[in-house]
Amino acid sequence: MTVTVSMTVNSKAVSAEVETRTLLVHYLRESLRLTGTHIGCDTSQCGACVVHVNGESVKSCTMLAVQAEGAEVLTVEGLANGDELHPMQEAFRQNHGLQCGFCTPGMLMSALDLVKNNPAPCDREVREWLEGNLCRCTGYQNIVKSIIAGAAAMAAQS
Repeated sequence: MTVTVSMTVNSKAVSAEVETRTLLVHYLRESLRLTGTHIGCDTSQCGACVVHVNGESVKSCTMLAVQAEGAEVLTVEGLANGDELHPMQEAFRQNHGLQCGFCTPGMLMSALDLVKNNPAPCDREVREWLEGNLCRCTGYQNIVKSIIAGAAAMAAQS
């Protein structure tokens, strides 16, 4: 069975026909061609698929596209302002918070949700928040450093 799903993704109204069983991650990647949201495990263990739905971080592999009907969705593609990186993205770049980059979109989206709730997180708080995000490359040290630096940069812009 197919239905038409409409939502706002990265401040743009979108609509597409999908099967009712289509996961939000597949809708974003396949229907909208927003491939920054990654599929790492399909079991909500890795966090590579994290996006924001109505301002809250969600693992898009655990949500049906029809559940996001009428919602505001933000993906990693919606963070930068043209060629200007979001402060959190810039912090990841400056602090070597990525290696292969596969986990980075989910890390960025999770980090922004953390900073929304805790504008000045400490090392322990960042590590606890990222428990649902896996990185197989970095050992997390530079990711944590990047998030703390990104939070500081965001606070300085406020």
